[in-house]
Amino acid sequence: MGQYNQTRIREFVLLGFSRERSTNICLFAVFLSVYLFTLAGNTLIIIAIRVDPRLNTPMYFFLSNLSFLEICYTTSVAPQLLAHLMTSHKIISFHRCMTQLCITMCLGSTEFVLLAAMAYDRYMAVCHPLHYMVIMSRRVCIQFVLLSWTLGFLNGVVQTMFSVHLHFCGYNIINHFACELLALIEIACSDTSPNEISILVAGVIILLIPCLVVILSYVYIISTILHIRSSDGRQRAFSTCTSHLTVVTLCYGTTIFAYMIPKANTSPNQDKIVTVFYCVITPILNPIIYSLRNKEVKAALTKSVRNLIILEKE
Repeated sequence: MGQYNQTRIREFVLLGFSRERSTNICLFAVFLSVYLFTLAGNTLIIIAIRVDPRLNTPMYFFLSNLSFLEICYTTSVAPQLLAHLMTSHKIISFHRCMTQLCITMCLGSTEFVLLAAMAYDRYMAVCHPLHYMVIMSRRVCIQFVLLSWTLGFLNGVVQTMFSVHLHFCGYNIINHFACELLALIEIACSDTSPNEISILVAGVIILLIPCLVVILSYVYIISTILHIRSSDGRQRAFSTCTSHLTVVTLCYGTTIFAYMIPKANTSPNQDKIVTVFYCVITPILNPIIYSLRNKEVKAALTKSVRNLIILEKE
């Protein structure tokens, strides 16, 4: 223990993607564009849902919360990533690293539970349409959102508490572009079994159980849709679910690959790519998927943009 205290580090070095300045400049341009588009797209969705009375339904209430979550999630990583791409000193203090870890774990965990709540909402809409608005009341929707944030917050705090007590024996180089949980555990020299157990428990509660809820919901949804006699009715029923199902597949798929695949089967570069996908790419896909696949959202977004243009001209 004495040795650990003497070699306790105060900062980490993030290796990032490349040491070539030209490559980093190109990556900076790409990630900056993606980040700005993510902020603009998700903000427009929130505004459109707020101002359009037709979108005052549980489905769009959850979507507005998801868009807000995506803005927070990508902001927890992107600004620091952009700053480090333009500097040769990719240093982050121990406290900032733990803060980033806590925030990203909280937000990522919240998203998994929220997506499960959205799947249940689609199940009620398709399988029990007559009771949908009664069961999925405003109060119930708020409770689902609060549950998502509570579980996400608890998981983020727990994972951070275990990480704070890790010892690194003076080795502070993280082969990543952010303070990612598995990358930190990889360079620790102390016993990491408590961290691994906490990740396993969180994986079951935060990832696998919500994933099971999503799968069961869509099993019932697809079964119900197949029993609809009208082809137009089947198409309308399934169109309300395709956007959410696409987002769910991308989000759960990348995270399961990152945390459930044995690390011996992956490389640090693969881990970085996967992290980029669910921290940077997935948030930008949310407004694209929902605006392209949903006519109501597309119409509301068009109306919101038109109103903003009119206001600027005035």
